[in-house]
Amino acid sequence: MAVEILEHDSHAEALHVLNDLLARGDRVALAPQVLAEFVHVVTDTRRFQQPFPMETALDKSERWWNAAETDQVFPTSVAVARFHEWMRRHKIGRKRVLDTLLAATYCVAGVTSLLTLNGGDFAIFSEIACVPLASRA
Repeated sequence: MAVEILEHDSHAEALHVLNDLLARGDRVALAPQVLAEFVHVVTDTRRFQQPFPMETALDKSERWWNAAETDQVFPTSVAVARFHEWMRRHKIGRKRVLDTLLAATYCVAGVTSLLTLNGGDFAIFSEIACVPLASRA
């Protein structure tokens, strides 16, 4: 999201890190739930002075989903089993349910690192490293 929203505090840094990762041959893995959250957040008038209109958000979401550098990642039965296992093992509460399913989905798909401003949300999962950004949203 920071890559797309110009007024986001971490826009420039996120764009720089993403471009560096893509230049070295890394790929972008996207799960549908990330796209839904993207559309939800970037259209929120309480978060941004200039949020995207819904149509713009959907256009950007589709562009990322269909980009040549994007691997589309879906929850599988194995990911759902991992989700349940991690919820129990780490005694995760209700506010971390969606992050846990996302982490399980990515982990089962072979994703080993996340580019996120919310690294703390995923720190409990040793199977996935978070690509750090110096500034925080």
